[in-house]
Amino acid sequence: MSQKIRPLIGLPACVVQAEGMPFHKVGDKYVRAVSVGAGGLPMMFPSLGHLIEPEDLVDRLDGLMLTGSPSNVFPTHYGEEPHPGAEPHDQWRDETTLPLIKLAIERGVPLFAICRGFQELNVALGGTLHARLQEVEGRFDHRRPKSDDLDVQYGEVHSLSLTPGGIFAKLLGREEIRINSLHGQGIKRLAEGLTLEGTAPDGTIEAVSVTGAKAFALGVQWHPEYKCWENEISMTLFRAFGEAAAQRAAARAEGRLRLAS
Repeated sequence: MSQKIRPLIGLPACVVQAEGMPFHKVGDKYVRAVSVGAGGLPMMFPSLGHLIEPEDLVDRLDGLMLTGSPSNVFPTHYGEEPHPGAEPHDQWRDETTLPLIKLAIERGVPLFAICRGFQELNVALGGTLHARLQEVEGRFDHRRPKSDDLDVQYGEVHSLSLTPGGIFAKLLGREEIRINSLHGQGIKRLAEGLTLEGTAPDGTIEAVSVTGAKAFALGVQWHPEYKCWENEISMTLFRAFGEAAAQRAAARAEGRLRLAS
């Protein structure tokens, strides 16, 4: 009897300063969600920009999860000028993930993009961002609630209307859900390669899918990874991601996965 292979799911590290030196790190809530929610084997990879060839990663990974982060995508990547209000940045991560995203989609690597990862996905495919969403007329302040209680910070704060007949609506079996909100930036112009899947009451795009993707390829602006095992919606998303990654792992094990030469 063959043993099921746990899919290898990569997570890009954020580069942060500590003790005057750069460190690569990923939050526990993300690696735990990959393990518990998606049933995968989480692997953090460093953000080294051009020192890492995207091909070397996508040919080894069964899934790619783009995490949230305190940092924002550098504005020049989407045609805007740098501004103190859009800081902090992490250009090492930008240089690592932006080319990686496009290749992962091309090669059919299951992809789940969360918060900063959601914004990276849009930018990588040619979309733009509001650098300071709270300053846009008619938009809510979507930033983290002011509380020391993590359950309050990550608590549900507004509704999300899902596109009828869309991938999210079919997967979740409903057309409206409740979500948390901890982001300062948001999609301004949706990339042509993405399909709108859900919007907040103020019109902010909060859920997308990659149009015509070869495998699971979804993005969310909220944080389903936080205690995902306590939330039915979150677990549905992570299980679907994990199942797609497991299918890729099985194809690799059986020699059915064609890698780039």
